[in-house]
Amino acid sequence: MRKASLGEKFALIHEHWRPKVIAELNGQEVKLVKFQGVFPWHHHVQEDELFLVWRGEMAIEFRDRRVSLHAGEYCVVPRGVEHRTIAEHEAEVVVFEPAQTRNTGNVVDATFTAPGGVKI
Repeated sequence: MRKASLGEKFALIHEHWRPKVIAELNGQEVKLVKFQGVFPWHHHVQEDELFLVWRGEMAIEFRDRRVSLHAGEYCVVPRGVEHRTIAEHEAEVVVFEPAQTRNTGNVVDATFTAPGGVKI
C-alpha cells in the first residue's frame, strides 16, 4: 500500500501504443499508454475496456459513431464491440481491463500488438 504519481509513471513511457501495467486488482490491470495516430480496428471477445484520458484528447471510433474524449473524460467499450482509437496529438490514457488482455484484441498486428504484462 503505497501511493504513486500518474505524471511520474507517464514520464517513463517513451513509445506509443505500448501499454504499461501500473497496478493489478481483482483480476484487472490498470495500464498507462500514450496514443498518437490511428490504431487498427479490433474487438475483444471477452473483455470490456475503460479508457480514461489523463492528458490530451483522443477519440474512439465505432462503426456507427465517434466518441471524443478530453482530459478527465472516460468511455467504456463493451466486449464484442468493434472499435479503434485515434489521437491527432499525443494523449496520455489510463486503461482498465482484465489482466493479460491483448491490446489489439482479435487482431495480431506486427506494428501495434504489444507484449502483455509489462510493468513500470
